[in-house]
Amino acid sequence: MKFTINRSAFINKLNDVLRAISSKTTIPILTGIKIVVTDNDVTLTGSDADITIESVLANSDEKLELDVASAGSIVLPARFFSEIIKKLPDKQVTIEVTDGFQTQITSGTAAFTINGQDANNYPHLPEIDGDNTISLAGDVLKEVIGQTVLAVSTQESRPILTGVHLILSENQLLAVATDSHRLAQRKIALPAAVAETHDVIIPGKSLQELSRMIADGNQEIQLRIADNQVLFLLGDTLFYSRLLEGNYPDTTRLIPDSSDTTVELNAATFLAAIERASLLSHESRNNVVKLNVQPEDQLAEISGNSPDVGNVEEQIGVENVDGQPVEISFNPDYMKDALRSFGQSQIKMSFTSALRPFTLVPTENEDNFIQLITPVRTY
Repeated sequence: MKFTINRSAFINKLNDVLRAISSKTTIPILTGIKIVVTDNDVTLTGSDADITIESVLANSDEKLELDVASAGSIVLPARFFSEIIKKLPDKQVTIEVTDGFQTQITSGTAAFTINGQDANNYPHLPEIDGDNTISLAGDVLKEVIGQTVLAVSTQESRPILTGVHLILSENQLLAVATDSHRLAQRKIALPAAVAETHDVIIPGKSLQELSRMIADGNQEIQLRIADNQVLFLLGDTLFYSRLLEGNYPDTTRLIPDSSDTTVELNAATFLAAIERASLLSHESRNNVVKLNVQPEDQLAEISGNSPDVGNVEEQIGVENVDGQPVEISFNPDYMKDALRSFGQSQIKMSFTSALRPFTLVPTENEDNFIQLITPVRTY
């Protein structure tokens, strides 16, 4: 096996694949990067058993300046290999398997020899049928991930809640995440109706890594689903993730269908006020901020108290307040995550009582995006 390639273009592809490689894996060969060379392309593969990323470097891509001298395959230690490639002196790099699994890496005046492993021992990727492929706009998928993954659980005691629940049916994708203290739900219309309904749970960590790989702009992403795997195709890069097994809890009953009090305000302005209030709440053992809504006076006020440091009170600029007075306490970190997901938009907060979950929705499109937060009992 021997090929020469443009070093900086190679590093870009290498960085994508390295996202999937963990030093903590229990399968030693997975600490390596698999390189398979054919006459027409070089395929890089990295995996931690949960996520697998495969990138194809075709010689038709002129930026790569790929020149294949002989085909073959090898698994090289990912950390050493990537560090070597990044520090080489020349703009070209040649990689050649010489004696057994010894691999020579040369660039300019520098030459490294590192020990590799047999690529046949690397776990095989699942075959996922391409007949039922769903197309998604990359920027929309990235937005959906950002708006829902914040609510996944980090507790392994309920593994099912560490994922985002995706339901694809007819012309709609529904994404839901909850850690039992808060919930995020987003619906989007699909460009074409799906042939069959899919109900899957994708680990939140997988979606976060996928989101980082989605380029800005109108990149189209293909989605394919198998029994226990999901595959996202991002151009010449394939992103596989295992699916979580089990039944996701029914979250529809958690979202209130009526409210006694509503407040309309700007998400970014409210976020800034919550960040100020949480400066003190973080010094307190219970980390709680209180919101007091007085519809008669068209008034909303937040307050925070830390016995050791002091207290804070701030009136919030509101567009409209309607319904009954309410005083409600909540975790400001949950509120900040929720508010960030709305960006600069106007939102409506709806309350039923001081101890019932309340919702945040964009005023322009209330049905498609919901954030729900469970209040904190302070007595």
